[in-house]
Amino acid sequence: MKFTMRIASIIGARPNFIKAASVSREIRNESEEILIHTGQHYDYEMSEVFFEELEIPEPDYNLGIGSGMQGEQTGRMLIEIEIVLLKEEPDIVLVYGDTNSTLAGALAATKLHIPVVHVEAGLRSFDRSMPEEINRVLTDHISNLLFCPTKTTVDNLAKEGITEDVHLVGDVMADTLKYNKEVAEKRSVILEKLGLRDKEYLVATVHRQSNTDNRENLENIVSAFCELEEPLIFPAHPRTVKYMKQYRLYKKLNSNIRLINPPGYLDMLKLMAHARKILTDSGGMQKEAYMLKVPCITLRENTEWEETLENGWNVLAGVDRERIIRMVNEYEPENRQKDIFGDGNTSKKISEILGTYMGGIKIDS
Repeated sequence: MKFTMRIASIIGARPNFIKAASVSREIRNESEEILIHTGQHYDYEMSEVFFEELEIPEPDYNLGIGSGMQGEQTGRMLIEIEIVLLKEEPDIVLVYGDTNSTLAGALAATKLHIPVVHVEAGLRSFDRSMPEEINRVLTDHISNLLFCPTKTTVDNLAKEGITEDVHLVGDVMADTLKYNKEVAEKRSVILEKLGLRDKEYLVATVHRQSNTDNRENLENIVSAFCELEEPLIFPAHPRTVKYMKQYRLYKKLNSNIRLINPPGYLDMLKLMAHARKILTDSGGMQKEAYMLKVPCITLRENTEWEETLENGWNVLAGVDRERIIRMVNEYEPENRQKDIFGDGNTSKKISEILGTYMGGIKIDS
């Protein structure tokens, strides 16, 4: 007789989808997964297309929370997730990264005394003004099992007194990228659609609240983009477009800037892989740029991925207009890359450790 783990996986935003894709594929070989989509990202470009392209199973629950103020959104998620967990009675709850969905899922589970598993634990930017930083710290401190992507993240947890059931497994995004890179090369036609040539354009994304909601910061970034002398592909987050229009920056964009809707994962992967450089305030894209061996210019004063800086493939430009322009024109990595994100088998390691951790449930007799 075989007993199978019931794992409730909480996802809700683009970064969660990318991380969950490979883990879900692996754990379903041995366990029963209940997939709960909070609906934090809800339109086609930010949600549904990722399920299609990454072959993520259809969610068992879509809570349809949508957007809202930080507290309102997290609170509504907490209420709805708790209802589902009480109904489904999972053995463990699995959360990813640092979104509001992550924190809400972890809080709901721990209040119900269900073990919490945090994938991508230990990240720290040491900037408590970032909502993501608060989500990370709180989730780590209420988690029962923590899966860390790098040695630095393990050390971060140790400094905060978290050393039990901490596992260095590598980065699940490396798994997803490894699995999908060749697929993107074959299936995506976005370069042809946009008339782009290999290494003859830049890619930029801006979505952090500290940049989009701050007029001076966003104006500096947009001004720098307008000064660049090569094509810049700018997949614009809905919030970014909203504030560019509100701050009257939208009409200042010149013909060199190609503003496009957020593409699906495969199109974005191909865009990044063939770019000369990537400019972003996204933590996930900093990693993806590194894995794709594309120099990254980070539009922040800090990063949770210190290893990318230490290896010379990422540089902090902040929101300084002149520094952004100078980094685009002058910065080039000088070092050979080190393997800092694992071998692309992180999901398998996670599944195996979960089986051991819940050994009293998943047994043969």
